[in-house]
Amino acid sequence: MPANKNALIRYKTIDNCLRNRYRRWTLDDLVDACSDALYDMEGIRKGVSVRTVQGDIQMMRSDKLGYNAPIEVYDHKYYRYADKDYSIMDLPMSQNDYEMMQEAVDLLRQLEDFEHFAEMADVVSRLQDKLSISRNNRKPIIHFDSVPDLKGIRLLNPLYNYIANKQTLRIKYQSFAAKQPTEYIFCPYLLKEFRNRWFLFGSKASNLLLYNFPLDRIVSVEPVDVPFRENPDFDSEHFFDDVIGVSKNIRNTPRTIKFWASAEQCKYIMTKPIHRSQQLIQEYPDGSCIFQIDVVINFEMYSVFMSYGPGIKILYPRNAMMYMRDKMKEAFELYESTE
Repeated sequence: MPANKNALIRYKTIDNCLRNRYRRWTLDDLVDACSDALYDMEGIRKGVSVRTVQGDIQMMRSDKLGYNAPIEVYDHKYYRYADKDYSIMDLPMSQNDYEMMQEAVDLLRQLEDFEHFAEMADVVSRLQDKLSISRNNRKPIIHFDSVPDLKGIRLLNPLYNYIANKQTLRIKYQSFAAKQPTEYIFCPYLLKEFRNRWFLFGSKASNLLLYNFPLDRIVSVEPVDVPFRENPDFDSEHFFDDVIGVSKNIRNTPRTIKFWASAEQCKYIMTKPIHRSQQLIQEYPDGSCIFQIDVVINFEMYSVFMSYGPGIKILYPRNAMMYMRDKMKEAFELYESTE
């Protein structure tokens, strides 16, 4: 495996460039591409030297990493793969790679019984399954939801590092409704995933107003020399305890939501609660039930309830019940108008 993460980023970048045969790549072009990739993914601003990229090309050509990449120079200055179908990403794992990965998985499995590491179980299972597929050339036996080429995913690693280092950022963000991006001087606090979409939480440096930005709508991110400010009202560990999804302001307070569920949906909701605060209030002879949860009322909560269709009815509070009634009526009318 590459000696370090930055080297792997450069190798993958060079590989992506050389696979693109619609452009002619000089050494300087490869240097610029590697510098841009390191900035985007790691926040490294000093760039990459020509000598470093020359060394990377030689390493990729060699057998030291198992690449044996067929990189050739043509017209005395342009680089490409002699085999247009070649990519280092298509190579199988080496025995050394496999053993190192297996050691890491074995170590993580030893931690699964500890409460703080319980949530890693699905990640460890995913890694183990991928290793078995590579080692035994078999079909997968575990499948996880994923969104290929998820927009904004490349920002995860640099944003993680910025948060860890308490680095203030200049962020350009463009909502779906906006024609032009808006610029924010921003103190980042937390990355959160919800339904295969990632969000960045933080405050404006000027007034500490809390924002959350979907990563797929962030146009650009760069560090700025502005003092980092913590928001004393934002507790990243417990901020989402009383919310479904990501839509919540610091001053929002949870409400008690009571809802009826049909006999069919009751069985499902009992085994997979809508929220951690869920309580069973009453059971009826026909198998239907009444539950309650204590959450902030937001769009994501309504979306979850709507996903059950006629199997759920909000009973309290009245404004939430009326909202659901109106939305269900709109949906009914939409289908009624279909020829």
